[in-house]
Amino acid sequence: MSSAGMRVACIQMNSGADREANLEQASLLLQQAASAGAELAVLPENFSLMGASLSDKRLLAEPQENSTVLAFLSEQAITHRMAIVGGSTLLTGGQDKLRNACPVFSADGRMRAIYDKIHLFDVDLDGESYHESESVVAGEHPCSVALGDFRFGLSICYDIRFPELYRHYADSGCDVVCVVAAFTEQTGHAHWQTLLRARAIENQCYLLASAQWGVHADGRRTWGHSMIIDPWGEVMALQEESTGVIMADLTSARLAHIRKILPSLQHRQISR
Repeated sequence: MSSAGMRVACIQMNSGADREANLEQASLLLQQAASAGAELAVLPENFSLMGASLSDKRLLAEPQENSTVLAFLSEQAITHRMAIVGGSTLLTGGQDKLRNACPVFSADGRMRAIYDKIHLFDVDLDGESYHESESVVAGEHPCSVALGDFRFGLSICYDIRFPELYRHYADSGCDVVCVVAAFTEQTGHAHWQTLLRARAIENQCYLLASAQWGVHADGRRTWGHSMIIDPWGEVMALQEESTGVIMADLTSARLAHIRKILPSLQHRQISR
């Protein structure tokens, strides 16, 4: 696109317990996005490993400075001359726990930012139980990065339920927020689109949501429904189920227009 705009892609995957197979699938989908003119592509949470046992996760997790997955993402960015929000990958961390980290690479292969998931998914649903904090150490800081004409805020899955994170990004000048996810089918059916559209509307930003879908190696079902949403809350592109790539063009003009006709961010009366 011309200046003050960017063509973006959100990638939906059904990752399994075979890391090499997942990376091969991601490579094909990134190539598809680049061939369609994407300047930036967003992968889903745990794109390189999904549904494996905790012991397998610990075995495959690597230090940030020596990560096979980060090296793969850097190579892909260079190959396709395209920025990549690398979903999330498990890295070794402190306290004998792992990091659920979302890296961002510019088109020259440089890692420009890395965000560690702040809000960990510790819930007991009807028939399902998740305790992410038992194996993952929580991040402490929001993270945003400038790419092209836009500033992008980073978030992972369960973060979407905490609006203060996204208001922080709006206050920090973000135009776009990325949500990389492996939302459960149960909660996704009830809340996914509502939460995504609310975060876009209340912060008057574009929202790029890339998700896992389907049944995974451990029997877990994820909701899919990756989507790109504009600052008015309109869904610009949607991948309900199946693996695939969705595309949209972001423009600074659309952002400016919405913020001008309904300047709600300027009307705030309660702030921290």
